[in-house]
Amino acid sequence: MHRQNWANPGRDRPFFSRGELQQLLALYSQRVSEGVWRDYAIDQQKGAVFFCVFRHSGETPLYTVGKKADRGIYEVFDGVRRVKRTSSLDEAVHTLKRRSAVRAVT
Repeated sequence: MHRQNWANPGRDRPFFSRGELQQLLALYSQRVSEGVWRDYAIDQQKGAVFFCVFRHSGETPLYTVGKKADRGIYEVFDGVRRVKRTSSLDEAVHTLKRRSAVRAVT
């Protein structure tokens, strides 16, 4: 039987803070206005949370930013290939901006 920890419900599940989510959604809205991205999803798994962006909702993610809660590590994926691992969300978002700008042009 799984017991919910009501005293600290987020302890078992990582999450993006409001500020982190604002950074990710700001880039997402910019790319949507450019017609590059059309959908996003947030996925929580044990020990990590992922922000995925899609060109079409039925496809695999174009890019994913993952946050590993126990170590405070952010990872950027281009499809299934990890392209950046950093301790800074700013650096992860910058990597995502650069990579998605290149793909938008080609």
